[in-house]
Amino acid sequence: GVPRQSGLVEELRATLVFEPDYRNPDALRGIEGFSHLWLLWGFHKARREQWSPTVRPPRLGGNERMGVFATRSPFRPNPLALSCVKLEGVELHTPRGPLVHVSGADLMDGTPIYDIKPYLPYADCRPGASEGFAPAPEGRLQVVLSREMEEKVPPEKREALKGVLACDPRPHYQKDPERVYGMAFAGLEVKFTVDGETLTVVAVEAGS
Repeated sequence: GVPRQSGLVEELRATLVFEPDYRNPDALRGIEGFSHLWLLWGFHKARREQWSPTVRPPRLGGNERMGVFATRSPFRPNPLALSCVKLEGVELHTPRGPLVHVSGADLMDGTPIYDIKPYLPYADCRPGASEGFAPAPEGRLQVVLSREMEEKVPPEKREALKGVLACDPRPHYQKDPERVYGMAFAGLEVKFTVDGETLTVVAVEAGS
């Protein structure tokens, strides 16, 4: 249930919690003046002993190989990632120390964050930049979620779930309308089918 890129699902919220050595409110002085942040983080669930110079990007059907440095694959020599998120607010004094609340995240719970930097539109935005073999997604799916299924999802997670599903979490090369797909989301297992541009949730179960 994690979007392929940051910013695709603004309804997804995340909270950044600092380790004890870094719980100093002074380190966040001035951060609220920025609307967006860069997060430098690690693919902690994708660590491998060895790396490959080429990978199979799902956008190319999973059959064609590209150089690992030409992709955003999590299987890298150093499993580092970069995400642009919207700053929603900062709490400086809590029992867990300062907290930074963001939206549009593409992170798993427990993801290690190595650094936070402000996003600067004049420096970080490059209009006209080429997209290579990974062009922007072509629209979103229509999500059909019955009231019975929706009631199994915590109210504060429902819009985020719909946003993730609308982005089509299937592997790009799978288009079987009869196949039932599944993904983990907020402690749940969500199962669905996709026929054309319509995604239908068929089951919402407690996660294992």
